Amino acid sequence: MSRRFVINLVQGETYLQKLNGTTKLGLFLIVMVYTMMSFDLRLLLPLFILSWIGLASLKPNYKLILGLFGFIFFMNFVNIILYYAVNQDVGSSYLNGTRTVLIQFNSYWYLTIETLWYLSVRQFKMMTSFMISMVFILSITPGELASGMSGLKIPYKISTITSLAFRYIPEIFNDYETIKMSMQARGLELDKRRLNVFKRLKENLMILIPLIFTSFDRIGNIANALDLRGFGQGKSRTYYCEDPVTSRDKLFRGITILLIIFCISFMVYQNVNHFGMWFPFKI
Repeated sequence: MSRRFVINLVQGETYLQKLNGTTKLGLFLIVMVYTMMSFDLRLLLPLFILSWIGLASLKPNYKLILGLFGFIFFMNFVNIILYYAVNQDVGSSYLNGTRTVLIQFNSYWYLTIETLWYLSVRQFKMMTSFMISMVFILSITPGELASGMSGLKIPYKISTITSLAFRYIPEIFNDYETIKMSMQARGLELDKRRLNVFKRLKENLMILIPLIFTSFDRIGNIANALDLRGFGQGKSRTYYCEDPVTSRDKLFRGITILLIIFCISFMVYQNVNHFGMWFPFKI
């Protein structure tokens, strides 16, 4: 498999990759809840730093990660621009109605400190979620994902189908790369230095669209193979990737439990005290 892709099919040797599948999935889910439950930068910043440390420990392909980071950053930046275009006072509703105009462009367009803070934190929150997702994807294999879902009492049919889907993504990517190199050998120009973005997009779509349709045939073959092997007949099943629980798993499961308690307490505190959003620039 190309090292450019992010899905691992073989368990790695780093500390995070050696964790049990159930431990990884449980920690990932509660950390995502932690990220989504608040717009408090004091909670998001430590998590963002830890996610970068976790990512560095996995020794990823930084060129690919930074490319994905830039793409996600740009898409979310467009999203917050649209938020601002629809409502210039979007930050006030999260900051107890305060409104401090920073720049007055005209009678309709203006920028408040509250809106600027809200949109900045929103962007930071989305990038934190992306970093957490990258750490999770790079640290787990499809087999571990299936065993982890089964360990969290998710029906094994869903677990296995999810695992197969993630196993199939790298195959599509590799087929795309093979077809692309074959077409380039036949004279198709795909060099980004010689073609503009739209031309390259058109040429790549000529590869992707037929590949997507042929992929349905493979999906049908996999489904037939599962039926022939009696998949779904039993009430439960085991997985080869069900690693034994080690001391490091116990440590991270303890952290997961503490995060669950903190998230529940924080959400109760928010609802009881009507806590909106932390804002350090109160005027």
